[in-house]
Amino acid sequence: MNEWWHESKLGDDRRRRLPPGDMGFPLVGNMWSFLHAFKSHHPDSFIASFASRFNRIGIYKAFMFGSPTILVTAPEMCKMVLMDDERFIPGWPKATCELIGKRSFVGITHEEHKRLRRLTSNPINGHEALSSYLKFMEETVVSTLDRWSSMGQIQFLIELRKFTFRIIMHIFLSSECESIMEALERAYTDLNYGMRAMAINLPGFAYHRALKARKKLVAVLQSIMEERRGLRRGKQDSESKDMMDALLEVEDENGRKLTDEEIIDILIMYLNAGHESSAHITMWATVFLQEHPECWQSAKLEQEQIRRNMPRMQKGLTLKEYRQMEYLSKVIDETLRIVNISFVAFRQATTDVRIQDYIIPKDWKVQLWYRNVHMDPDVYPDPKEFKPSRWNGLAPKAGTFLPFGGGSRLCPGNDLAKLEISVFLHYFLLDYKLERLNPQCPVRYLPHPWPIDNCLAKITKVSATSM
Repeated sequence: MNEWWHESKLGDDRRRRLPPGDMGFPLVGNMWSFLHAFKSHHPDSFIASFASRFNRIGIYKAFMFGSPTILVTAPEMCKMVLMDDERFIPGWPKATCELIGKRSFVGITHEEHKRLRRLTSNPINGHEALSSYLKFMEETVVSTLDRWSSMGQIQFLIELRKFTFRIIMHIFLSSECESIMEALERAYTDLNYGMRAMAINLPGFAYHRALKARKKLVAVLQSIMEERRGLRRGKQDSESKDMMDALLEVEDENGRKLTDEEIIDILIMYLNAGHESSAHITMWATVFLQEHPECWQSAKLEQEQIRRNMPRMQKGLTLKEYRQMEYLSKVIDETLRIVNISFVAFRQATTDVRIQDYIIPKDWKVQLWYRNVHMDPDVYPDPKEFKPSRWNGLAPKAGTFLPFGGGSRLCPGNDLAKLEISVFLHYFLLDYKLERLNPQCPVRYLPHPWPIDNCLAKITKVSATSM
């Protein structure tokens, strides 16, 4: 019934050229099987069911998040969609667009995206910006690790989320007020759980809680922004500025400034991604290293060498040392590949598009399954194995490594995220070890992969080196 209802509008010729697949039940489509796979600890079984029934052709029809959808799971096809900004526009689910914001990167046109990216890239990923963030990152890492080592049993993931949120709040809002950070971090937790849920605005559903969280975030950020405008009137240009200051002042080539809505949506997007993704990847990288002693030793030796080679009078790391962390960079890339924080991306066809022998109909949604690409044994042999060495001399082909997306919509905060993770691992490898209390703990995969005990562990200090 579901197939007949949605395909009958296409006409016989277009219908015959659709890729194989199925559309599940009316209204819910394939969402039950999707949620079952991700909640039963076997997330890859969802796409595997299509591949087993319709062969590994890399493209299938389905019905997801309330829309007829084409699932794209092969590297070459993902690359084609990501690089084609004319025929494919953002097609994120209603829940994501409403919660992150219609003026954020997830919901705007290609031209608007280029403008916002141009205005915000230097304050986030520029050399000067990253250098200015580094000292605060180091100080926060050192003090946080020291505190954790005296706390005994901790939920490592929860503590990491607080840690990464403290850093991102400092970068964007210069805020370290404990009560404000705790309130906002809780709101972001609810927001994140609702972004890939069905847009059911009824009490008890994740989307309903997330909408309330967004309303709270908007109110807080609007209040901070209005207060900041008053403070900036009497502030000298030479005084230090955070990201909100930069967003309030930046102008494009026509003298146009960002609107309040644009600033708030940009901040909500960056603050969410900047602590959720970084915290999860930092946790998994630490866990993987601890589980693979040979990798731990290689990473530790590299960091010890970097520490020994630092000028005697230098206090702390610089971007020069960060760029020498070649093995650690491979550890992070391998963690990004296995964990798949962003396991799928969403587009929408603006016209009929032909891929190989199949058609993607105009206005249909397109899902790019990054997870399937990263776990493809033809691309990455033994894909479930943690092997940083697989990156030795490897330059991934376009479309085969997509942890931060691809094309013109590559995640604009990727350099900041990798810097933050690297600084944490540098100090952890040199001075600490992790002892998980439930190493066989089951993993949940929505909204991100996470152990259900939040990685219950003890952090132990093993040496007393100084900065």
